[in-house]
Amino acid sequence: MIVIMQPGAKPEEIDSVIREIERFGFRAFENPGVERKVLAVLGEVNLDKADLVDHFNAMPGVTSCQLISNPWKLASRTYHPEDTIVEVGEARFGGGFASVIAGPCSVEDLDQMRASAKAAKAAGARALRGGAFKPRTSPYSFQGLGEEGLKMLAQVRDEIGLPIVTEVLSEEEVALVDRYADVLQIGARNVQNYALLKAVGMLRKPVLLKRGFGTKIKDFVMSAEYLMAGGNLNVILCERGITTFEDSCRNTTDINAVPVLKKLTHLPVILDPSHATGKSEYVPSIARAGLAAGCDGLMIEMHPDPAHAASDGAQSLNPEAFSALMSQLHRIADAVDVRM
Repeated sequence: MIVIMQPGAKPEEIDSVIREIERFGFRAFENPGVERKVLAVLGEVNLDKADLVDHFNAMPGVTSCQLISNPWKLASRTYHPEDTIVEVGEARFGGGFASVIAGPCSVEDLDQMRASAKAAKAAGARALRGGAFKPRTSPYSFQGLGEEGLKMLAQVRDEIGLPIVTEVLSEEEVALVDRYADVLQIGARNVQNYALLKAVGMLRKPVLLKRGFGTKIKDFVMSAEYLMAGGNLNVILCERGITTFEDSCRNTTDINAVPVLKKLTHLPVILDPSHATGKSEYVPSIARAGLAAGCDGLMIEMHPDPAHAASDGAQSLNPEAFSALMSQLHRIADAVDVRM
């Protein structure tokens, strides 16, 4: 349920509505948008809905009270009709802006990260990715450098000037990763790790939430709702491919998810063509398709020497291929009226 206030509603009228929401046992969440003042009524509505709507409609300063049919409230366009723009450094996602996040799957050493950051920035990327903690299918695969990797990311950020995106794997690591990262990534394997979502939702730092391999779009949006219900509204959704019967690629790119998510929510939606395909030769095609489909950014794996990468070298572009792709993406962005 949402309560839409009149454009000229007085602060005391807004406070009165908030107190009334709380009196009924709900939580009031205020839309930070400037177009209109909207209060979300959060909680299980066990009272008669029609009576509750009539009650708030009759209060001074209220334009209307509306029920939200979707189970997600804060992510709904009913609550927040305008596109949310998430900004980090010079990167902007949403509202007609699209930024590229680039870098290797894993942080291996300082020289590798420095070379990656220089190549990413030179080609026009706005943020640097790199995993310090790696969730691997095999327990014998490279698991990442941990805090030492985070320190390398922070050092390269200070030297090169790109904000860093890195994954947090557990509730216990949230404070540590938050200390170094500019954007916290919640990976596909943790999309429904609700304890982790609640912990990250307590932060106000941007979060990049990846869709799971078998996660339906509605369940994906509900995971974003967990983050937002904690107070963190800076959420970026990332489509990264889903599991189907087809095995010619690592995953199947659900390009439909881009327009569907943008219709259902006001949150920015980006695409990860590297994990969606698992093969570097297909990454440019899917990246171009994603931008043409309306995504608000891309996350692309790029490594100075993919053949010797500690993880996911097969899906990583080298700096030359990445630079060529960026040139193509700028032309597509111009054609679809997106600012990169």
